[in-house]
Amino acid sequence: MEATSLLVLFSTFFLFLAMNTPIAVGLALSGLFTLALQIAPGDLLAVVGEKMFSGLDSFGFLALPFFILAGNIMNQGGIARRLLDLALLLGKRIPGNLWQSNIIANMLFGSLSGSAIAASTAIGGIVAPMAKEKGYDMAFTTAVNASSAPTGMLIPPTGVFIMYSLITGGSASIAALFLAGYLPGIMMGLAVMIVAGIWARRHNYPVDKSPWLWREISQVLIRALPSLSLVVVIIGGIIGGIFTATEGAGVAVAWSLMLGLIYRTLSMKKLVKVLAESAITSAVILFLIACSGLMSWSMTFANIPDTIGELLISVSDNKFVILLLITVTLLVVGVFMDMTPAMLIFTPILFPVVTELGMSPVQFGVVLTYNLAIGIVTPPVGTVLFVSCSITGEKVTRVIRPLLPIFAMQLVGLLLITWFPFFTLWLPGLFGL
Repeated sequence: MEATSLLVLFSTFFLFLAMNTPIAVGLALSGLFTLALQIAPGDLLAVVGEKMFSGLDSFGFLALPFFILAGNIMNQGGIARRLLDLALLLGKRIPGNLWQSNIIANMLFGSLSGSAIAASTAIGGIVAPMAKEKGYDMAFTTAVNASSAPTGMLIPPTGVFIMYSLITGGSASIAALFLAGYLPGIMMGLAVMIVAGIWARRHNYPVDKSPWLWREISQVLIRALPSLSLVVVIIGGIIGGIFTATEGAGVAVAWSLMLGLIYRTLSMKKLVKVLAESAITSAVILFLIACSGLMSWSMTFANIPDTIGELLISVSDNKFVILLLITVTLLVVGVFMDMTPAMLIFTPILFPVVTELGMSPVQFGVVLTYNLAIGIVTPPVGTVLFVSCSITGEKVTRVIRPLLPIFAMQLVGLLLITWFPFFTLWLPGLFGL
């Protein structure tokens, strides 16, 4: 029965995907067909309705629409320009300084907005004209912008970790996940910076050697610090126990609104638009979560995670080999599936396997996010890559080549955080989490 359920679940799901059925509907129907193997028809619809509703019956899910709203307000608040000015200052003396500034700005803005697409659009939209004017290679500029934008999915505050914590039933605390994401997020950004620096040296790009002016530094810091203070307030409040992650999301909305008013960039018309976009995005994600909850429950009901775990262990009993297999699987999944549905589908499947191997739930959450963050830059579903290409006007085929060394360097970081818990657990351990 377990093997039959496994076959029915995934064959129906991929069949619906091939038919261009919305992913949420495909998740719900594949779970429905799997449950139909073991539940009487008279009880089936009642069970399905109950499980879809209970999948959203959690106070913690309120954090998702709040963080989405805060990120959208940030996008409209003129914050990207202020953070890029700070990044230009920080990356001034590094080879390929405009690329380096693009990476730093994506790390800063991505962590505030929680969206790789928002970061690549807001920062890339400003950097692209500057790069053309200074004669930078636009294919490599596009690759740099696309590959550094997902760092904000790891550097907190990020809604991805909140969703993972709720999927795993709170096995990994949100505060611990937030702290655990810092080093891997910085490692992902540094991987792009290293490749960009080598590329700039090899192609003799000039380094900005103009003197540091304290007046310029102070002006840039004064403009950028109010935005960056959001991270300090949210993370400090959650780690310090002043408020929960859900309450922190509400504080993030209030702080973003305050910044929009201070900067005078958020009109009533823009605010109405932001609220509407946030409501639509939240509805899509929450419906997806409800449908994936049904699929996850059907997998648990049919003992599918245990079956997959036994299959993996039958391949090898070496922990490092199994983790490598899981990493390769997630990388392949990320190529063909967006981050949210991939996390909702594969977390319930792989979580019991990795915990059986002794991996911390916190470490696995970061590893899973890092894997899928790479996937959103790879075609054919790489939304961030396509957005970056549309900004610079470059063809995807021209951007693939400069992306390859960046991916290679990022994969080194992925293996480090997968095989060595230090990179994810040191910071939470430092704060007793």
